This record gives sequence, structure tokens and C-alpha cells, in this order.
Amino acid sequence: MDTQKLKSVIESLLFASGEPMKAQKLAKICGIPKNEVETSLQELEKDYQGNRGLRILSKEDSYQLASSPENARFVSQLVSGELNAELSKSSIETLSIVAYRGPITRIQIEAIRGVNSSYVLRSLLMRGLVERKETSDIRGYIYEISFDFLKHLGIQKSSELPDWEAHSKNEKVSELVSLSEKTEQ
Repeated sequence: MDTQKLKSVIESLLFASGEPMKAQKLAKICGIPKNEVETSLQELEKDYQGNRGLRILSKEDSYQLASSPENARFVSQLVSGELNAELSKSSIETLSIVAYRGPITRIQIEAIRGVNSSYVLRSLLMRGLVERKETSDIRGYIYEISFDFLKHLGIQKSSELPDWEAHSKNEKVSELVSLSEKTEQ
């Protein structure tokens, strides 16, 4: 893969993920050595310097695409408007999956929903309705409901949700989650 194509692929992966990605995971997806990914990431960081709307953030061995700090005022207007709005159907659907099936990975959520859930999860995180925790392996984060979620509903634990036993053990959903775990590895 030539340099420009690799940078384009990495940029797309970081955008679609919406979360920090390890260089090793990017290398595995691209089918190239990790050092080539790191070189392309450094070039992308240089490309984004200056008067651009995006930046590549890096921390240890993880990278994330983010908006430029110079545009924070505008981005915060967009985000605050979304935080004050009612939950969308996709947000309610995702929150239900996390509540009934959590702790759960983003990939497992997407296997159940059938669509990318990065943006919805980010919105739920910002609202304080879900929490994410790092896993020890390369797969990313696991999501769980937050204490604020429990407080909003006036319950003490997720097992107090309506029909929790039936929904949390649904066999068809368990099959989808199991399939997503196999493809994730």
C-alpha cells in the first residue's frame, strides 16, 4: 500500500472508531508492520498542523482523531445542544443494550444493533449515563451503565430494570454477541 493510501486508510479507521486506537490494532487491520503505521501517523499529525479542523491525539501507543482546540467554542455549542436534547431512538436503543447486557464492548453493541455505535456511545458517555473501562487486551473498552443512570431511574441496581432477567439472558442476543467476539479475535 502506498503512503498516501495508508494515511487515508488510517484516517478513516480513526474517524470510524471514534475512540483511541492502538498502533498495533491499526497495523493488524491494515496488514502491515506497526512501524509503518507509526510513520504514517506522524505524517498525518504534520498534515493536520496549521489551520485545520482536526488533530491526531496520541497517548502512549494510542491515537485518536479529534477536533482542533481552536474550534472548541463552536464544537461545544453543538455538543451542549445535543446534551440538552432528548435522547434519540438510537441512544435509547444503545442505552438499553448496555443496561441489559453490560458490561459489553462497542463491537458487541454494534453486532446487536447492526450499525456503528461510536457516536451514540460518546453522547451517552458525555451525558454521564454510561461509563467505559479499559480492558487488558487490545479490543478497547467495555461499557456499563453509570450511577447517574441508576439515579435517574430511581433504582439501586440494573437487575431492578423491567424484565431484566428475560432481556439480559436472551438467547438470540447471546448468539450475536458470541459471533462478534469470534470476529473480534
